[in-house]
Amino acid sequence: MLRIHDTRAGQVVPVQFGRLVRIYTCGPAVHRRAHVGDLRTYVLSDLVRRVLERRRARVLACQDITDLGHPTDYADAFRADATALNIRPPEHEPRASENVEPVVELIARLVERGHAYAAPDGSVFFDVRTFPGYGELSQLEEPRPADWALWEPGDGEAAWDSPWGRGFPGPHVACSAMSLRFLGPAVDLHLGGIDRRFPHHEDERAQSDAVTGHEVVRHWVHGERLLFDGREMAESAGNVVLLSDVTAAGLDPLAVRMAFLEHHYRRPLDLTWDTLRAADGTLRRWRSRVAEWAESPSAPMAAGHVERVESALGDDLDTPAALRVLRELERDESVAPGAKLEAFLHVDQVLGLDLPIDIGKAPTLPSGQTWM
Repeated sequence: MLRIHDTRAGQVVPVQFGRLVRIYTCGPAVHRRAHVGDLRTYVLSDLVRRVLERRRARVLACQDITDLGHPTDYADAFRADATALNIRPPEHEPRASENVEPVVELIARLVERGHAYAAPDGSVFFDVRTFPGYGELSQLEEPRPADWALWEPGDGEAAWDSPWGRGFPGPHVACSAMSLRFLGPAVDLHLGGIDRRFPHHEDERAQSDAVTGHEVVRHWVHGERLLFDGREMAESAGNVVLLSDVTAAGLDPLAVRMAFLEHHYRRPLDLTWDTLRAADGTLRRWRSRVAEWAESPSAPMAAGHVERVESALGDDLDTPAALRVLRELERDESVAPGAKLEAFLHVDQVLGLDLPIDIGKAPTLPSGQTWM
């Protein structure tokens, strides 16, 4: 059982799942390099996946690359950052530019069903009045927003033919088309940052539900914003921190993941260099302790502590509580080193911090000292 906060329901709810869980996560913006604030969403998605797999579910994940009209491609850089953060790749990673045909088909079906209309200039708009549930995800109050473009007229390299003339998809419709194509008409969890809730996810929900005639997404899950030194990250403000900046400062990239885990995903996080250095210190200390414990006789896992960690993770992904249990276990002298080792290795399969990476490595001496 996993309990998680459902944005539309406005409360923590149990997620009932079978052997297969379908997860969709909106991909990063491809017109710029993803910063550490962007990466918080994908660590959240990876954590959900790992928790579900620990509960013996098979996860089918889809994460799009919305590259329409953006010739600059940072997708490879994003994948490298994701790998450095131990984010497992999704089974499907479709590009919007390679899925325009399903987009056109979806728009045509919306027009046919009376949820969309064509304008004289070749644009096609979603008729928000035909979807009474619009605004429930964002708790919008009246008046309702204006209709949004599903197809926009245009020409050039980033344009395609359609029944309404040459042009390109609107900003939200590709996610609906790719989600339906690769996961089908039933998505268990849709994840994203809270800033994507409106209008992107609200519009996506309306498009998908209107074209299928039923509610496609069972649970919407949103992670909170990340600030750095008290400010929103923006290139215009010169306040963007990349993962490469973290490594250039001599910190392990997984210190970023550790810093994220130290804070609940539904709480805004004000990241600082001091926060990252503290996370890096904890990470290195735990790796050292795990390597030290590996030299001791084997012992059964500290099951009581592990059960408490897994209970915290199952209760709306309470990672701060889970890490507190691990700190308690680290200090508990009544638990054998071998039992601590097995517990940390077991839990790390969910946390993804590479805690056993120093096992078997020769210890290092302070500068100027030698073994002989």
